[in-house]
Amino acid sequence: MKITKTKIWVGLIALLLVFYMVVMLQRAVLLMGDPDWIAKLMGAAYLVIPFVAAWALVSEVLFGARTEAMAKILEAEGGLPEDNLPRTPGGRIVRSAADAEFEKYKEEAEAAPDDWRSWFRLSCAYDAAGDRKRARKSMRDAIALFRSKR
Repeated sequence: MKITKTKIWVGLIALLLVFYMVVMLQRAVLLMGDPDWIAKLMGAAYLVIPFVAAWALVSEVLFGARTEAMAKILEAEGGLPEDNLPRTPGGRIVRSAADAEFEKYKEEAEAAPDDWRSWFRLSCAYDAAGDRKRARKSMRDAIALFRSKR
């Protein structure tokens, strides 16, 4: 496994979040031990936050790990979309070029709706076109199909 800057940052942020969760749990216990009912109510609310944070952390790390695993398979097969779209001087992909390229991947996903590879490439096309919400949805679909085939 190759360690990249991104993985280091994810690890640091995860550690920071774990520290935050421990502090929140400690504060929740302290507040719940207070005789005032409002403090107890706040402590109970504080108790929920670390569990929500833990769920978010685990789901995002799993999303990233599964996406990386699929990308490695596609790379080995030569099926990753090429990053050859023109860019602005600031480094952003030219939207009109991304939109034109998007149609190709949309048609591919429509033609093979049960193939995780087509959904992965569609997700990349959505991302290049700047539609992050649909990119994540398509990648979640790709992950579901990938996991069902294993």
